[in-house]
Amino acid sequence: MARPIIVTGGAGFIGRNTVAELNARGEDEIILVDELGMDEKWKNLAGLRYEDIVSPEEFLGLIEEDAYSDARAVIHLGACSSTTERDAGFLLRNNYQYTRVLCNWSLAHQIRFVYASSAATYGDGSHGYDDSDEVTGLLRPLNMYGYSKHMFDLWGLKQGLFHAGPNRTDESGAGNIVGLKYFNVYGPYEDHKGDMRSVVSKSYRQIREDGVVRLFKSYRPEYEDGGQKRDFIYVKDAVDVTLHFALQPADAPGGLFNCGTGMARTWADLARAVFSAMGEAQRIEFIEMPQALQGKYQYFTQADERRLRAAGYTRPFTSLEDGVRDYITGYYLPQER
Repeated sequence: MARPIIVTGGAGFIGRNTVAELNARGEDEIILVDELGMDEKWKNLAGLRYEDIVSPEEFLGLIEEDAYSDARAVIHLGACSSTTERDAGFLLRNNYQYTRVLCNWSLAHQIRFVYASSAATYGDGSHGYDDSDEVTGLLRPLNMYGYSKHMFDLWGLKQGLFHAGPNRTDESGAGNIVGLKYFNVYGPYEDHKGDMRSVVSKSYRQIREDGVVRLFKSYRPEYEDGGQKRDFIYVKDAVDVTLHFALQPADAPGGLFNCGTGMARTWADLARAVFSAMGEAQRIEFIEMPQALQGKYQYFTQADERRLRAAGYTRPFTSLEDGVRDYITGYYLPQER
């Protein structure tokens, strides 16, 4: 029987798309770890093939009993992804401490461990978007979500877990892990994320309801309204990068890598792409940014791709226009028929 692949956050946005791609590649010996709660996230499971789904707490109990120790890989995507979450203790437990437990367990059993970091770790971008180890320690995230992700990046760096060579067999049992700094990911199956879903999803709903897209005004003179820039990556590309590393042997090289296109685009570009995909006339309005966000807002992000490419990932990324069109026409528009 095939060795299982564990996907935490398996019913979530990137997780659901990851499992679907694993299925497309003939993998169905998959253990999902997720808390379905009271919302509609369970609907993301429809059409997926997997062996079992367990809650995060139940999973911790099972691995203490030596379950799943034959796993092939742990793809750790489960976390609180709310950039506005103010409960620092919750973020500490959920995004940092839980990740450490899974990482140590994976290393102890020589299981490939790939986890989700975030471009939020870069803060205001004053140190650029270089994912090298030398820069990582200099970063200052702007919110507790970003800091909770940054904490684990720093811990992995301190422990030497992003080692580029063959898996070590010293008495610490340390090996190699992969962290992926996801930039602005958008795509199907993100509806359950509410206010944390992408602006592509929000724009589609706004156009359907009001015929207009509302974007935040700029509060920095070097950026016009709608001219703030982000690195938008289609979820299918984010999944492909994830599986590029996750399906390698446990002793393959590790590292902390950006997962973005390397091409910053404006929010106005994004809105125009949504209007075009929907075949609607363009109408953009600019609104005030909430006071609480104004000092914690990233005006520019753009992944430095050099380390990712050097690690052997060669596929080109989907353009913003093509990704938005595929998302809208392949996911949202069919729901209207």
